[in-house]
Amino acid sequence: MSNKAIFLDRDNTIIEDPGYINDADQVKLLEGVTEPLSELKAMGYKLVVVSNQSAVARGIVTEEALGQIHKRLEQLLAEKGVSLDRIYYCPYYIDGVIPKYRKDSDWRKPNPGMLLAAGKDMDINLSESWMVGDSPSDIEAGARAGCRTIMLAGRTHEQKLKPGEPGPDYRAVNLKEVVNIIKMRARSVQKPSNTLPFEQPVQQREEQPQQIIPPQETEPEQPVPRQSTEKLTTEQLLSNILEQIKKMQRNSMFGEFSITRFIAGVAQGLVFLCLLVSIWFLTAPAKQSNPLLISIGFAILLQLMALTFYMMRGPR
Repeated sequence: MSNKAIFLDRDNTIIEDPGYINDADQVKLLEGVTEPLSELKAMGYKLVVVSNQSAVARGIVTEEALGQIHKRLEQLLAEKGVSLDRIYYCPYYIDGVIPKYRKDSDWRKPNPGMLLAAGKDMDINLSESWMVGDSPSDIEAGARAGCRTIMLAGRTHEQKLKPGEPGPDYRAVNLKEVVNIIKMRARSVQKPSNTLPFEQPVQQREEQPQQIIPPQETEPEQPVPRQSTEKLTTEQLLSNILEQIKKMQRNSMFGEFSITRFIAGVAQGLVFLCLLVSIWFLTAPAKQSNPLLISIGFAILLQLMALTFYMMRGPR
């Protein structure tokens, strides 16, 4: 059975990147990386680091010193209970200053050589594996190897994709979110069972004897004349409706006293008084417009007051 792996870039994915690291003392784990790596291990993934190390070709660090750097990385992870399965690196760079390493290589990302070599060496199913890194070269290498890809975003030196470069399948801010993405993907590809919940397999159901319940003897029911039943039901319904109307009328007639209703009634009486005064001014021999308008204004105001008090009382 083939293995599955998480291919990880090194700098700014697992450890801090102060520039070109050339001493083991410079290795510092990024905050919060050990727990997600441990969880990925528990999910059955092998952890494989694939890293471009052009610092060797540039003459900044030797392969021996690079070996000590990687031993320090493994030591720091082991102290947190995490172990890497393999570390692959590419020391070659076409513009390097060390002749031995001054060349192009299929191992240098974005080429997929390191991932393909790991797939062969470790029997890894690349289509079930993931490439995680913070640069477009990581994403392209993973895509060309047939892996799913996750780009870590939010880094201070996050690189932008160039036209024509494949985009990542997913983006994450840290390895903890990477774990959540991989879990979500695993749940989405799980095939639902063909057996319904709580449904017994067909073979088991056939083996169980069918329980036969004998019919129980019951006394025959007396038939009820349909017409008389319908008539009785209608009469009861009409009687209930009539009784309800009577109750509503009694409640309306003998409702409890309300001060707002009393004030509304007084205001309504004053309205009629103002209207009578208005008529008197209108029919008087010496018509006076001002008192007439004042009386009409008071009538309107009091009418509004009466309506307001009545609405304030409201139905109970």
